[in-house]
Amino acid sequence: MNHHIRKGSNSIHIIEATSIDSLMQDNVKMIRHDDYFDTRQWQRYIECEIGFILPNIQCNWLENAVIHTALFYGLTTVQLWQQVPFNNELRQHLLDKVLIHESRFFRHLPSIKFVTECAEQHQRRKRIDADTSEMFHIWSVGCASGQETWSLAMSLAAKQLSNYTILGTDVSQQVLAKARLGQYDAKQQSLIPPYCQQFVQPLSPAIMADEASVGNAYLNKTTASSSYGYWQVAATLKSQVRFALHNIMDEKPPTAHLQQVIVCQNMLLYFRKFDQRDILARLSKQCALGGYIILAPGEALFWRPSNMRRIAHPHLNAWQKIST
Repeated sequence: MNHHIRKGSNSIHIIEATSIDSLMQDNVKMIRHDDYFDTRQWQRYIECEIGFILPNIQCNWLENAVIHTALFYGLTTVQLWQQVPFNNELRQHLLDKVLIHESRFFRHLPSIKFVTECAEQHQRRKRIDADTSEMFHIWSVGCASGQETWSLAMSLAAKQLSNYTILGTDVSQQVLAKARLGQYDAKQQSLIPPYCQQFVQPLSPAIMADEASVGNAYLNKTTASSSYGYWQVAATLKSQVRFALHNIMDEKPPTAHLQQVIVCQNMLLYFRKFDQRDILARLSKQCALGGYIILAPGEALFWRPSNMRRIAHPHLNAWQKIST
């Protein structure tokens, strides 16, 4: 990829430090654009890195993310453009700011109920068939700050299921740090159904302070204290849940285990159709025979894989792997 800066008129942009991040120093007052801000250039960069297509309607969002990252590291946007291909920390910070991390607990209840039923069936088969795989593997793709992943864990635990593992992956280090903490606000708690409220634990100020003090350097650098919620997921769930950094555009999967269920919802819409096909092909390879891939309703309706069959369900867009 060639990195060129298109010359244009000079301009000065004043950015208040408080509008950027509570972690920014008060003496950071401005950033200078020595060159024209080429939005298309940055759009192409994001697509090349992670496949995401940022529509023109999000140009302001993209520009703010670029300026935030440059200012955070004391750079101009031109310097950022020149350095980001060779500096993984700059790259990761920019991706964290560009991506939209919208998520909530039990966002699509039919999907969660379906996964839970699959896990129940797997556990029943295991009791009568010694050849049944011991672990029931679930992969939550594009998990953002972990609400979907923890929703699945709560639902399975409410049924007193065991011998399962849930992997949540995302391309953003920042949201994965929050997902691992499992701490959320009262609004998120209100979305959790009554039968799963048993997995909500109060979060005392002492625990919050302790988490902040022992957290990794990246989390302390990028997560303000206001990000810590009023409650946390029960510790009993954490032994069967893990989170990992993974770019879905990478050929290498995040784990060697084949998955009984792969949940990939509300993410494909950010990719071009040919990239969607490649992603779905990779997910299919990671799906165990007889396992399922669950997409968002109305998502990737063009997909017609020969080794998968669509499940007849009024509220699900689910596919079962029928051949290798």
